[in-house]
Amino acid sequence: MILNLARRAHNHNWELDPIVRSLLDTDFYKLLMLQFIWKNFPQTPATFSLVNRGTEIRFADVVDADELRAQLDHVAELHFYKSELVWLAGNTFYGRRGIFEPAFLDWLEHGFRLSPWELSAEDGQLALTFHGLWPETTLWEIYALSIVSELRTRAGLRRLSELELDILYARAKSRLWDKMARLRGVPLLRVSDFGTRRRHSFLWQEYVVQAMGDVLGPAFSGTSNAYLAYKHDFEAIGTNAHEIPMALAAMARNVDELRQSQYRVLELWQQTYQGELLILLPDTFGTTQFLRGAPDWVADWTGQRADSKDPLIAGEEYIAWLEQRERDPRTKLFIASDSLDVDSILALHATFSGCIAPGASAAEFRRAEDFLDTRRWRPEPRIRFSAGWGTLLTNDFRDCSPRGDGFDPPRVVCKLQDAGGCPAIKLSDNPDKALGPAAEIERYRRVFGTEGFARQPIRT
Repeated sequence: MILNLARRAHNHNWELDPIVRSLLDTDFYKLLMLQFIWKNFPQTPATFSLVNRGTEIRFADVVDADELRAQLDHVAELHFYKSELVWLAGNTFYGRRGIFEPAFLDWLEHGFRLSPWELSAEDGQLALTFHGLWPETTLWEIYALSIVSELRTRAGLRRLSELELDILYARAKSRLWDKMARLRGVPLLRVSDFGTRRRHSFLWQEYVVQAMGDVLGPAFSGTSNAYLAYKHDFEAIGTNAHEIPMALAAMARNVDELRQSQYRVLELWQQTYQGELLILLPDTFGTTQFLRGAPDWVADWTGQRADSKDPLIAGEEYIAWLEQRERDPRTKLFIASDSLDVDSILALHATFSGCIAPGASAAEFRRAEDFLDTRRWRPEPRIRFSAGWGTLLTNDFRDCSPRGDGFDPPRVVCKLQDAGGCPAIKLSDNPDKALGPAAEIERYRRVFGTEGFARQPIRT
């Protein structure tokens, strides 16, 4: 944990210190999805593209194109090491050993390769695309995002003197400590790191993950970063993401197949993982319509992740749906993962742990935090709650620079653009997060509806 980040940044040898150090340096769910894709859709073509939601950051003006090419080339030359494959084969994930099939691991060692990439710039923005077979393109998502994010960080660090770097990291460490101090000792709290894709840097994420483990103890559930889990013996966290329902919807041959594709994904997932790793992600085309039309067996899944709807609303909606389907919410897991920070984590935990009533005021949330901190309450959980803490855990350098600018977290994503030769669409519960050609977005809205959609600021 004793790491002089300022001196390391000041004396950084960019060529000898690559951004992506291992093919495991990705979200764990990407590896689970890669096995799913390899098993079910090995010959499906797919394209991923970089999308900047915050166009105030002109990445093409900030990120050096030659550096970006060098980092992408470096990742393309990496391979899975024997020790990493042994970890994937022999480790216990979610209480189960052998979650990765021997044939899949053999393919990772002898047959896996990343697709080519194309890079250009237009109006101050990067145009970065990855096209090939779906198993060759999917892992590029996290590698591309972490590279672009850290290259922006490095460009900002170059402008600072060593003293200014000391101040930058001292302020960031102090902020991190203040956040952890508010979470430490909260009964039943479960928080995990989801911050790889838009991290400040690899070194900072590693520092943060180790600090969370040291300070929060068992309340820190683990990290979505497979490499950090492997290196530091943390639990690897993650199941699935939006790209799978997006891809199956893109390949639907008619409106009925399109509507049912969101449930066909779940059937295939259950078959692939023998009834394990059953966390719903229902917001790809809208959570409300998903729950309303879901077959009854969907309610037997372990839990749900909310990624674009106000998590207080999404959690209440899920609890009500479970009760309607005669399932006990107290046996289920609700995971929030969108733009979380310490205030929202505590508010959500207070609500779903039974500390305060649903729909409480901001003042009541503050009182709830007092109870959480002092352990003066007896929790009666309404549902098991876990927080997947992302960008504002691993890249909260807002106002930390002595020069006052250049380190706000980016709002960049790398999403599936097409699958099987057809456009891939994401509607989201937040209309401002919709992705895809405008005409196709409107067609999908006619099919799925817009019930429950609500605009919210996209913070990260």
